[in-house]
Amino acid sequence: MDRTNMRKMWIADNGDGTYSNPILYADYSDPDVIRVGADYFMVASSFCNAPGVPLLHSKDLVNWKMINYVMEKLPTERYNKPVHGCGAWAPAIRYHEGVYYVFIPFPDEGIFMCKTTDPWGKWSEPAYVRQVTGWIDPCPFWDEDGKAYMVTAFARSRIGFKSILHLSSMEPDCSGVLDDGRHIFDGNETQPTIEGPKLYKRNGYYYIFAPAGGVKTGWQTVLRSKNIWGPYEEKIVLQQGDSPVNGPHQGAWIDTPEGEDWFIHFQDVGDAGRIIHLQPMHWEDDWPVIGVNAADGCGEPVMTYKKPDVGAVYEIDAPEDSDFFVENKLGLQWQWNANFKEDWYCLGHKKSGITLYAQPVAPMVKLCDVPNLLVQKWPAPQFQITTKLDICNMADRDIAGLVNLGGIYSCLAVERYGAVKKLVYRQGTWDRDDEFEKTYGEIEADTIYFRMYVKEQEPVLCCNVSEEKTIEAPTKVHYIRYAYSTDDEKYIDVGDWSITAPGRWVGVKSGLFAINEKGTKCGSVCAEFFMFEETKADN
Repeated sequence: MDRTNMRKMWIADNGDGTYSNPILYADYSDPDVIRVGADYFMVASSFCNAPGVPLLHSKDLVNWKMINYVMEKLPTERYNKPVHGCGAWAPAIRYHEGVYYVFIPFPDEGIFMCKTTDPWGKWSEPAYVRQVTGWIDPCPFWDEDGKAYMVTAFARSRIGFKSILHLSSMEPDCSGVLDDGRHIFDGNETQPTIEGPKLYKRNGYYYIFAPAGGVKTGWQTVLRSKNIWGPYEEKIVLQQGDSPVNGPHQGAWIDTPEGEDWFIHFQDVGDAGRIIHLQPMHWEDDWPVIGVNAADGCGEPVMTYKKPDVGAVYEIDAPEDSDFFVENKLGLQWQWNANFKEDWYCLGHKKSGITLYAQPVAPMVKLCDVPNLLVQKWPAPQFQITTKLDICNMADRDIAGLVNLGGIYSCLAVERYGAVKKLVYRQGTWDRDDEFEKTYGEIEADTIYFRMYVKEQEPVLCCNVSEEKTIEAPTKVHYIRYAYSTDDEKYIDVGDWSITAPGRWVGVKSGLFAINEKGTKCGSVCAEFFMFEETKADN
């Protein structure tokens, strides 16, 4: 296997002084971004996956790299098993007096905070800012007088209402709120489902940037007031218009050292999750105007535009995707399906590769509910994955292979019964008890190659229903198909193309796993590589 010239699956920098959206074709949902000097830092939701809250870094807002996770593990034992749709929701990152703060909402547990003076290093353990149910999307803010505040939204699924923004006074060190706070904006009439607030100050105005109208079909709203407690004026500053960018949803205002303003936000594209866009921004009459083709101060997203002026030109790059497991620590592209244990895997056991030790699971546990699925985000709209597994150390009732984790999940795997190894396919739906298995014969080799093809179909119409009306928006449909080989030359297709679906608030992820359904901790498999390439499957 040639390990040279491995091209990243998605590059946004066009190399000619322009970039194309999305800047990240991966599920970095609910992004928040800050600039500290010449460095930009981005955080995103991660829900029940661990490590939690990915941290990315850029010098030019276009080329990003993963550098860390804010939480090594999720707080409370609840997250030792997958809790789909729960966990770390939309975080906010801020820098104040030499300290980086990340606020992380857990809709069932409360608002947590982690901090550090070195974003590449160790972050503090999650500490409560407020232990409360149903509060989401927190953002801290320090005023010129030293007073601190936290703006939040609400999850109707937990607290019974939504479309309201709330402000609380807070200890300047973020150790807790000082009072119950009060509602500062009710969007039920004009800004339904307003959420994800980010609080800033400019020219004497307090600004709250917040999306409304729903994830797939909404727009960007900005509120402003001379008093932090309101009342707030409101204005829609970015909407889909004639662009193909539905949403456009939650994000962050940032500037450059050269004085430019930009806005980063996500777009929900269905199976691949919530991908990241970068929009130009400027100010008119103390209102932000985002995107292009503005009418009445409301712009629409760009697809290609000149890169931000940051005073220098930086290397074209993107987050890692393929992995040959040559490092002595797990690559940052990987997360587990729940809080993990170090003895689930080993790196460096052989010259290269990752050894996965089969973990015991009950026979009735669905594959999507297994904690030790090692997965990563889809990095492009269409691709293929190939992995090589050494299966000679599998034990009785071990099952290991390639997994695709989403609302509809599946795997192609080897299952050992005594001395016999069988090729099996499993598929199910995360919220239904419909998992089934099909066997495709015996495997005699000690090495097997698994491949998964992902192809994208043309947009179809999906519906999003609010209290007022039904709106249709474009999304994408993806199909997957598995294949296997014993020589990496001839690949044999397994089954037909099958539709996939996003998970609970998350895009589809793919990866590796090893479990034992006999209920004992037994054998292992070693993956030599996990490689993304442009798809070679016939359509």
